[in-house]
Amino acid sequence: MKLLELYAPLIGLVLLGFILGKKLPANIPVYIGRFLFWLGIPISILVFLRQADLSGPIWVAPLVAWLAILLGAILAWWWIGVSDRTNPIWSRPTQGSFLLAATIGNTGYLGYPITLAFVGSQYFGYALFYDLLGSTLGAWGLGVALAAYFGGSGQNYRQVLQAIAINPSLWSFGFGLGFRQVLLPNLVETMLLRLGWAIVALALILIGMRLSKLDSWHNLPRASISLGIKMLIVPLILGSSLAFFGITGATGLAIVLQMSMPPAFATLVIAEAYNLDRELSVTALAVGSGGLLVTLPIWLWLFN
Repeated sequence: MKLLELYAPLIGLVLLGFILGKKLPANIPVYIGRFLFWLGIPISILVFLRQADLSGPIWVAPLVAWLAILLGAILAWWWIGVSDRTNPIWSRPTQGSFLLAATIGNTGYLGYPITLAFVGSQYFGYALFYDLLGSTLGAWGLGVALAAYFGGSGQNYRQVLQAIAINPSLWSFGFGLGFRQVLLPNLVETMLLRLGWAIVALALILIGMRLSKLDSWHNLPRASISLGIKMLIVPLILGSSLAFFGITGATGLAIVLQMSMPPAFATLVIAEAYNLDRELSVTALAVGSGGLLVTLPIWLWLFN
């Protein structure tokens, strides 16, 4: 029953966004996405960072994030090699999209609200460190490098470094660490917390709006394999290893939830920018977002 209570707002907000995405002009999700990227998500980071407990082994989160990215890439590359020997029809753009879908997770727009809903704001710091120092750097660093290699275009390192440097979430993270020490009246704290949750709700609505625009269901077998690597195998292997380092309970669950997120929308942006297999990226996004409802109870049962 508690799982259903937590699912209700998550599914309801995404479904609302899906309906709105069908009704509203196509440029509305673009404007909402820009607002969340430049202002909304940074504000929510400031708000929930004030509630987070950073006294534990917070450094574990980005370390696990990079291990998950590398393990996903290794498994995906192994699968490409095995299947290519039996059925050699993998183009280089398809290989690139497959690798991106198996490595880069939606730990910001989707991982934040999922972690807050199932674990609470006290452990938000683990999700934050996982996303900003792991997934974000992985997407615009290693992810772009892979896309440039498999897309056949030259790597522009200046653009990659610029995209990382101007990321407002990273700046908000740095500012938020100092803002934690500022005492505010209870009324202001309450208003900020409500604003943070409103931004979380808007992010879930945006996910639904973007999913409403995805109409490609080709390459389902390949997308399913990449999702199996990203959302099942990697979290199971690394999540089970956390106990050996004393990372258990809500802390371990917060990290596992981030690991098990479906592919990020950044994978589609990168695929389009570097001429990879857009249809495979779209299919992985759509199937992964829906499959999350099935995989979440698994991780709650194993690691809660």
